[in-house]
Amino acid sequence: MWLVAKNRLVRALALAVFTLLIGACAKGIKTDANLAPVNLPPSFDVTLIAAKEFQFDYQDVPLSPESLRAALNYRKDQSLPMSTVLLKRGEKQKITDRHIATLAQISVALGFAAYIQEDDEINEIRATTKPAE
Repeated sequence: MWLVAKNRLVRALALAVFTLLIGACAKGIKTDANLAPVNLPPSFDVTLIAAKEFQFDYQDVPLSPESLRAALNYRKDQSLPMSTVLLKRGEKQKITDRHIATLAQISVALGFAAYIQEDDEINEIRATTKPAE
């Protein structure tokens, strides 16, 4: 009898710790900015395709993340439209977390809105910078 009560107490304690841990990890995720609806533009200024080996296809040319940033920066310097960028899945390559993180970093640095398209669903990448301390 004592063993059953002790086992229930341990399970309840583990559940409480797990709940607190999940709550701490989710802090700041549900802000108004993150939960706002996505406003899709009628067309995108630049379309990228996820390529193998963590590269991006831009105008049928495979680019590394550094080269992509330089190409998009050049486009911005030439006053070409650069307000929206869409990243699509490649024929043989899925969009990875590294693709998304890199595009988010470039979008914050260059000031454009980034979107990803997978399975006919388009989502916006919303990235923020940490405030200076």
